Amino acid sequence: MADAGLVAAHGPSLRIDKFLWFARLAKSRSVAQKMAEDGHIRLNGRRIERSHAPVRAGDLITFPHPSGVRVVRILQLPGRRGPAPEAQSCYEELTVGA
Repeated sequence: MADAGLVAAHGPSLRIDKFLWFARLAKSRSVAQKMAEDGHIRLNGRRIERSHAPVRAGDLITFPHPSGVRVVRILQLPGRRGPAPEAQSCYEELTVGA
């Protein structure tokens, strides 16, 4: 019998670097890969150090931005890097309490 802690989450997933690029939260996929591999991104509160970490709808991503720390909740996974309004519909921006 499998341990409940080792069971992978269900549902479609997308690499975090691709999500950041598709959602226009990173200028390029290579920038998103570097952010992840340098340990600058937190996924659901846990620091990640790999650009292929899977993200799913409902996940929280915290990452640095020139204007400060950004926290976004994934609403849906984008299928492509489309126009900005399409990209912005894939996540919701959460405000960090000061």
